[in-house]
Amino acid sequence: MSKADTPTTTATTTASVSTHILDTSAGRPARDVAVELSVRTGRDTAWAAHATSRTDGDGRCKDLPALPAGATHARLTFEVEPYLLSKGSEGGPHSFFPEVTVVFAVAAGEHYHVPLLLNPFGYSVYRGS
Repeated sequence: MSKADTPTTTATTTASVSTHILDTSAGRPARDVAVELSVRTGRDTAWAAHATSRTDGDGRCKDLPALPAGATHARLTFEVEPYLLSKGSEGGPHSFFPEVTVVFAVAAGEHYHVPLLLNPFGYSVYRGS
């Protein structure tokens, strides 16, 4: 079989996700926060849990697997309440947000870094690099 006769195959490249959490009230990474990554294959399909992780000493989840082929949306759920309660704030331990959920659209072949900037009374997320 010549090179011209060789069938071509197109490899499907999946999307990938990474995240980290910065505690803006302390100016430090938020360590040991549980994070769940879920996916769905369309706006009207059910979410499926894909992976769980915990932030490391640098506030990062470095072990999230690539998204499955066909994923169109990803969801990160950060269980921030235990972390915030352990840190306390003026007036004692407090957590206004028990969890933070971020949903975003994904496309094959792209990498999505989604940082969470967290404090006891607010948070912000963005697509990083």
